[in-house]
Amino acid sequence: MKAEKVIPVLRIFDYSKTVEFYIDWLGFEIVWEHHFEENTPVYMEVKKGNILLHLSEHHGDGTPGSRVFIWGQGIAEYHKELLDKKYKYNRPGLEKTFYGAVSFTVDDPFGNKIIFNEEFDEEKHKDLEFFSIH
Repeated sequence: MKAEKVIPVLRIFDYSKTVEFYIDWLGFEIVWEHHFEENTPVYMEVKKGNILLHLSEHHGDGTPGSRVFIWGQGIAEYHKELLDKKYKYNRPGLEKTFYGAVSFTVDDPFGNKIIFNEEFDEEKHKDLEFFSIH
């Protein structure tokens, strides 16, 4: 078997909070949305670069409190970009982890966590201040 893509499905409960968090704050874009008919739960795909997530209001399509672990590049810069938006519900701290990464975690309005990571490079990350904001 060769995997082509891995797309986590995260449970959501409120469309407007989903847009506020994933689109307005994190900078994802909506690729598509599906409703079986008017006034039914949404199932949607969002993306940021090559990160794809499926977000579902359907009962049974994921468990609140799930975690998505992402490796990438430019994590410190993305962290600063998010803090500069002054989103009142999330102010993640930037950490140097025990597994050798620069990392920060965001909590969505539904209890899911997205953990952004970049391999720690002593030279590249020498000027970073690591801190936690609650």
